[in-house]
Amino acid sequence: MRLVILGATGGIGRIVVQQAVKAGHEVTAVVRDPSALDVPGADVRRADALDPAELTPIVAGAGAVVSALGVRPPVKGPVSLLSSGATSALKAMEAVGVRRYLMVSAAGAFPEPVDGPLTRYAVKPLLNRFLRHSFDDTRDAETIIRASTVDWTIARPPRLLDKPRTGRYRVGGERGLKGALNISRADVADFLLRSIEDRSTYRRAIVIAR
Repeated sequence: MRLVILGATGGIGRIVVQQAVKAGHEVTAVVRDPSALDVPGADVRRADALDPAELTPIVAGAGAVVSALGVRPPVKGPVSLLSSGATSALKAMEAVGVRRYLMVSAAGAFPEPVDGPLTRYAVKPLLNRFLRHSFDDTRDAETIIRASTVDWTIARPPRLLDKPRTGRYRVGGERGLKGALNISRADVADFLLRSIEDRSTYRRAIVIAR
C-alpha cells in the first residue's frame, strides 16, 4: 500500500517511515528539509504539510495518510500545528478521494472514565497545566478529525519512551485504558501500521500503552 507520512522527521514519524518501508509499503515521507531524513526505500518529498495545495498532489493515489506531526517542547505560547495539519490533510484527501487517515494524539490531554483518582485529579491536571498550549492544539485537532467524513483513527499514547518495538502493548476500549503510563515510540508506530486496514479501529480514539 502507498502511505503518505506527515511529520516524518519527528520521533514517531521517522520510525513509522522505517517500519513501513521494512514491511513492504510504498512510502512517501513529507518533509520541509529532505536532508533531515535518510531512510533507504522511502520517497522523500519537500512540502509544507500545513498547505493543502502542496499536499494534494502528493496525497493523490495514497491508500492512507498517517500524521505523526508534533510540537517539540518547550511550547511557550498558543500553537496550531496539529489542528492546522489535520485541516490541511483532510482538505487534500477530500480533493483526491483518499479516505484513510491516522493521527498521533496524546492520552494526557483527555480525561478517561477508567482513570483512577491519582490520574484524574493530580497527574492529568498537572500535565494540562504545563502542556496547556500543545494539549489545546491536540484537542482542536481531534475535534476537526471527528467532524470529518473520512475513516479516521486517533492513537492516544501516554508518555513516550525511546525503546525498541515489542509489538506487545495494551489497546484501550471506549472507556480508555487503566494504568496507561508509557509506551515506546516504536510501538506507537507499530500500532499505526497495524491499524491501517483494521476496520475495528475506524472512527475511534484509542489509548495504547505498555
